[in-house]
Amino acid sequence: QVQLVESGGGLVQAGGSLRLSCAASGSAFGINARAWYRQAPGKQRELVARIFSGGTINYSDAVKGRFTISVDGAKNTVYLQMNSVKPEDTAVYYCNFAGWVRGVDFWGQGTQVTVSS
Repeated sequence: QVQLVESGGGLVQAGGSLRLSCAASGSAFGINARAWYRQAPGKQRELVARIFSGGTINYSDAVKGRFTISVDGAKNTVYLQMNSVKPEDTAVYYCNFAGWVRGVDFWGQGTQVTVSS
């Protein structure tokens, strides 16, 4: 079992920056990918960024060039650096660890990010 705790959300002005953290506790054995998703009011949850265990990284078109996902293996923590934020980035951001062979899918409780114009 893996427990994920996000932090770093808050209110930021458009054009500003924010860094989200996701601290994981428990065994990360068999985790194939670590990702950030977001869900805005009235919308479906969507993938923001994902990093695979082999190092490949994917970003959604909406955040490409502005957001950066990274992993600190020693701390078992995943980060999302958000730069040049826009009001449309306002959402609850969720951390996700997935292991396909192990058949697991862990989620954090979410952290609110609000971007004011």
